Amino acid sequence: MSNSIAGKVIVITGGSSGLGEATARHLAAHGAIVVLGARRLDRLQAIVDEINTADGTALAIKTDVTHREQVQALVDTAVSTYGKIDVLLNNAGLMQQSALEKLKVEEWDSMIDINVKGTLYGIAAALPHMKSQKFGHVINVSSVAGHKVTPAGTVYSATKHAVRAISEGFRQEVKDYNLRSTIISPGAVDTELPSHITDPESSQAIGSFYKAAAVPADSFARAVFFAISQPDDIDINEILYRPTAQPL
Repeated sequence: MSNSIAGKVIVITGGSSGLGEATARHLAAHGAIVVLGARRLDRLQAIVDEINTADGTALAIKTDVTHREQVQALVDTAVSTYGKIDVLLNNAGLMQQSALEKLKVEEWDSMIDINVKGTLYGIAAALPHMKSQKFGHVINVSSVAGHKVTPAGTVYSATKHAVRAISEGFRQEVKDYNLRSTIISPGAVDTELPSHITDPESSQAIGSFYKAAAVPADSFARAVFFAISQPDDIDINEILYRPTAQPL
């Protein structure tokens, strides 16, 4: 059994910034082949070009995870190009914060579509390939908010609790196919995530909190590397981490 990730084909959604970008760069530097999906193709292609110029191997596919056929195309392209899929990182996510009484229903819908349905679409795309291969690893991104509920974060927390439930069900169902699964639940990480908050009160509160406590995105990349670099008989099912300065 080898713990090297060199040559592993790793599909990452939400790869154009933040956690996805940091993870793609980190894994590619260790020899992994990264296939990145995101809506911003220009930004995605720039990252891929930089990885390839640095002697890595990367591919960019425009992908909106709210469209099942685009997620399927992302995974299928990885398999047709490189012959397999070793890891799917369901990373694309949206965090919007506001009190329920403000009735930001469209934002609720967006979080459910991206955080929950996007994760399920990723599983739907990758699972048939992984079953056929009899190997593979699905990593789903939850959050500390998937363990704790806070005022104004109710719907976001609900979506991240759902990711944990989906991940645990997946873990139990795929043992016959020799598959592994991991949930990674980060705390405050310095990414674009808080920039999507439209409610002024929540935006100010979250912005101040992140400014005081957030850690770099490579903290997440190292957690992913740890999970996928374990020997084949080790299945790291859950990683929950916070900045040392984060009390919540």
